[in-house]
Amino acid sequence: MSDLPFTLDQLRILKAIAAEGSFKRAADSLYVSQPAVSLQVQNLERQLDVPLFDRGGRRAQLTEAGHLLLSYGERIISLCEETCRAIEDLQNLQGGTLIVGASQTTGTYLLPRMIGLFRQKYPDVSVQLHVHSTRRTAWSVANGQVDLAIIGGEIPSELVEALEIKPYLEDELALILPVVHPFAKVDIIQKDDLYKLQFIALDSQSTIRKVIDQVLTRWGIDTRRLKVEMELNSIEAIKNAVQSGLGAAFVSISAIEKELQMGFLHRATIEDVVVKRMLSVIASPNRYRSKAAEAFSREILPLFANPGWGKDILETPSVIGYSHKATAGEPHKSVSTNGS
Repeated sequence: MSDLPFTLDQLRILKAIAAEGSFKRAADSLYVSQPAVSLQVQNLERQLDVPLFDRGGRRAQLTEAGHLLLSYGERIISLCEETCRAIEDLQNLQGGTLIVGASQTTGTYLLPRMIGLFRQKYPDVSVQLHVHSTRRTAWSVANGQVDLAIIGGEIPSELVEALEIKPYLEDELALILPVVHPFAKVDIIQKDDLYKLQFIALDSQSTIRKVIDQVLTRWGIDTRRLKVEMELNSIEAIKNAVQSGLGAAFVSISAIEKELQMGFLHRATIEDVVVKRMLSVIASPNRYRSKAAEAFSREILPLFANPGWGKDILETPSVIGYSHKATAGEPHKSVSTNGS
């Protein structure tokens, strides 16, 4: 083949169809007509001489060839985006984009404060915050879709060697109670008192729930005896439930600062027990590191870090490359901020 049998626009269309599950929704997401999307797919299949979609079902399903092209196409698109960001960097932080990733709790309560400080110093830099599970965030960093991320869960084993991972900040998971609870009137509760409480928690597969169970077990507490009366899918819902008197919960201290100051919740102290987890900063050593990312790691990250945390891991010279261990990640949603 002397000429490439596909264009970047065709790869973007393929990615959109795979993400949206239909030609119509893909067309809407790309702000083009559905006939235009269908025509591009037909041209692409004719140029490659292979079918890319099974057209029998209601949802657009990729064939084996379609999955293969999507995998390489996402990597091609990612490198093109990386190239554009590198060129934008020539303006020396008078523009460009910083993309930061985070797991749910850090993305909701910690990263917005960090981004606010960064925007005060660099108002012309557009900042995107991608909040997803630890696994999905780690893949986004490895694929170059995210510059760096702060996560609290376990990195997928297949990415451990492909990423720079540095312990960053201890996050305390505090026991909170309704202010009218009898235990709110005592200075310190005992470990056995935990068995008397009704707990509200995230589902058993969540990262924070697993960390809490592991730490309590190390402190000699039988987590099987804890009465979990309700499982909710967000920290905000859990806080509201505790505030309404429905039970007790362990939540990150960063998530309850306002409620503690206003007296809406009671933070209980358990004798000889402190529940903490380590947050880590992750980055890819084989991806271009923008000046915005370097400025964020040099000037913002140390403000929140544990004493003695070193910034050197994110201040190596910028490189352009691709890690052969990183494969195409999942499509993701983002929250963007800019100067407007």
